[in-house]
Amino acid sequence: MPRSQPHNRQLQLGFSSSSSSSRGVDDDGEWPSAAKDRSAKNKGGRDWCGEGSDDGEEGEEEEEDGVLSAFLCPITMEVMRDPVVVETGHAFEREAIARWFSECASLGAAPRCPVTMEVVEGADVKPVVALRAAIEEWTSRRETAALRRACRWLTKAASEKEALRGLDAVMRGWKLARVGKRVVRRDGMVPMVAAMLRNGSARVRLKALQALREFAREDDEYRDSVSEGDTIRTIVKFIDFEDCQERELAVSLLCELSKSEMVCEKISELNGAILILGKVACSKSQNPALAEEAEMTLENLEKCEKNVLQMAENGRLEPLLNLLIEGSPEKQLRIASSLEKIVLSNDLKNLVAQRVGLLFAGVVENGTLPAKEVAFKVLDHISTNTESAKVLIEDGILLPLFRVLSVDGVKFLPPRLQEAAAAVLSNLVACGIDFGTVPLDGNRTIVSEDIVHSLLHLISNTSPPIQCKLLEIFVMLSSSTTTVLSIISAIRSSGAITNLVQFVESDHQESRAASIKLLCKISFDMDHEIAQVLRSSPTLLGCLVRIVSENDANADEQDAALQILANLPKRDRRLTMELMEQGAFKYIARKVLNICRRGTANNIVDKTMLEGLVKVLARITYILREEPRCVALAREYNLASLFTSLLRLNGLDGVQLLSAKALVNLSVESRYMTGTPNFDEHEQKSGLTWFGKKPPGIQLCRVHSGICSIRDNFCILEGKAVERLVVCLSHQNKKVVEASLAALCTLLGDGVEITEGVSVLYRANAVEPIFEILKGNPTGTLQQRVTWAVERILRTESIAKAASSDRGLSSALVHAFQNGDSRTRRIAEASLKHINKLPTFSQIIDKHPSRRGSSIGSMEHYFRSDR
Repeated sequence: MPRSQPHNRQLQLGFSSSSSSSRGVDDDGEWPSAAKDRSAKNKGGRDWCGEGSDDGEEGEEEEEDGVLSAFLCPITMEVMRDPVVVETGHAFEREAIARWFSECASLGAAPRCPVTMEVVEGADVKPVVALRAAIEEWTSRRETAALRRACRWLTKAASEKEALRGLDAVMRGWKLARVGKRVVRRDGMVPMVAAMLRNGSARVRLKALQALREFAREDDEYRDSVSEGDTIRTIVKFIDFEDCQERELAVSLLCELSKSEMVCEKISELNGAILILGKVACSKSQNPALAEEAEMTLENLEKCEKNVLQMAENGRLEPLLNLLIEGSPEKQLRIASSLEKIVLSNDLKNLVAQRVGLLFAGVVENGTLPAKEVAFKVLDHISTNTESAKVLIEDGILLPLFRVLSVDGVKFLPPRLQEAAAAVLSNLVACGIDFGTVPLDGNRTIVSEDIVHSLLHLISNTSPPIQCKLLEIFVMLSSSTTTVLSIISAIRSSGAITNLVQFVESDHQESRAASIKLLCKISFDMDHEIAQVLRSSPTLLGCLVRIVSENDANADEQDAALQILANLPKRDRRLTMELMEQGAFKYIARKVLNICRRGTANNIVDKTMLEGLVKVLARITYILREEPRCVALAREYNLASLFTSLLRLNGLDGVQLLSAKALVNLSVESRYMTGTPNFDEHEQKSGLTWFGKKPPGIQLCRVHSGICSIRDNFCILEGKAVERLVVCLSHQNKKVVEASLAALCTLLGDGVEITEGVSVLYRANAVEPIFEILKGNPTGTLQQRVTWAVERILRTESIAKAASSDRGLSSALVHAFQNGDSRTRRIAEASLKHINKLPTFSQIIDKHPSRRGSSIGSMEHYFRSDR
């Protein structure tokens, strides 16, 4: 204390002689001018707070005492912040006196006091604590007063000029004053500045955003204060307007605010904020800087789990997956439950499979029941996409699923989990890969015999929903050419076909539909096994017929049931008669007639359906000789004429093939039914009295030598059947050609007038197409049939004479003679003799065979070679 009194006295003396200070410094010629300039600037314009008056009004509000001279540094003429004292007792700003002494040293002079110009022994200075405290207290009062004066301009009633002045004052106080930040927070200026965001002036809003951004850069306390009220909503509104000037500042401000977890939670409560930020973050090509700040904001928002969930719902899934991978089991369960409820695009499903597929596979294998249930829901969701399903399969999900579905698993897991596992497996199987090459464990695959046996056994011992999913799995596996044979082999070896057919009567509609689709897939290869089950239980066959005939039945199920009936062995008389008892043929005949009359056979649905209908209807043509009821039905619906009409449906190769085959069967029976016309009673009596003579007015069939019609005895000479069959001889499908040729060959077979049959073919322009077929050097049954037909045609001398000069025909016959089977070679040999390409010996062949037969043999064998 004794030393403080002289010190204070020296301070007072020193500051009282400021005029001498100016003269003393002038003598050195360096700093005095600068000090004068600063003093002039300070007196003529604004003071240190920038509160100088623009119009005289503000000057009236200045404090009366102004700046105390004791607070000014004699060198800088500015208020000191870190005052120090030299030996002379005068106080200076630490940096200013240090520069002064440095300048003296550079001039080679001893250090002097800038005020008294007295030489000081050393350049050591001492801080003046009391003066510093006084300056700080005075400054605090000045700052507080200045900021408080600015508050009256931060109101709704303020003009644009006043609002800008108030915001400028707040920013100056915030940046330049030491206690300004504390005053801004304490006096509630943050909400006042935030309220300026709703001002009508864009300049005011921009200035307010700048101020709020500075506040938010301070700490979480200020960030929370800025975010109060509806400020966040207003900021996001600016971000959403692409042509808004405030947009960039709003994004920058929200980025600063998002550093606070409390603010992140507030942002999560604003609907659409995450989506808007995501849109900005994706606009890198338009504004990279803005997009980067939006991306940083989203990264900050990831600290709040609610935001992460909203991001996931809006397509930003990575943060959620990170939480799922890194979280505790409890958190993983919670996150997975949220993931299960999110609607994902195919790309996001693939992302989930890649990031957490292995995680869910482990949960299915070893997780708790609640975890497994959630895992199955997520897997069911993402496995519906082909690419994500393939990723899951690569991650080894098949084996855990199979273990859940195994018979042992049934005893320990609730049915809902097994149903979920079956649903996931069904989705995976639908991805279309070759499951015959995907390992399950060791060398086994999902189509290995023991695996299929286990799943087939489960079908018979579980609930309908699981049965339905397992049946759907087998439907898809049977749809692939690479796995269908494995499935058929396993079904056959396990004897499960009986149980599968039984599902046709199931009350569970989905299981019934799935079983019918499965039977459809395997019915071509397992037709006899299915037929055996249906023969033992006619009600099952009745169920299939009912599904086919129902008007409101599911189209896919109806088509599958129809295909099952179509693939049954066509010569199975018992099944055919049972179908007749069920009324199947009458319904199908009417259905085919309606389709033809509507002219909708070119529709893709009608193509598949029509082929199945025709295939079932053609069954009755295979047992006409044994069943008079089939003959009666064929006459009732004029099936020969119907099948002839179906030959016109170009583009429907299957329908044309089946129709031609049916006409073969009908035409073969024509010769057995000739002479039984449908006359009235008077004509019948007169018809029965003639013996070998034609009744007057009755036209006899030239080929069958009797009374024929296409309705009564299915004679293909009537109804333009021959002409349409001849057109089919030029068909691109060789099977259609072969069937059409077989139908025409019925006019050349044993038991008919062969010469007249050849004449009919000649007038129908069929001879040349038949020769052309042979010239194509066909193989198999087509070679056999066409060679047989050519031999019959060449029995007509005029045709044989004309054909003898046809080198192409001769070459084709030689080819058949050299390469055909034994019977074909004999027939080709006879044909070559007809055209004089081989010598004829009476001991070997009859040069003039009978009109109704041939020593070479009948074509009956070929007519019945059809499957």
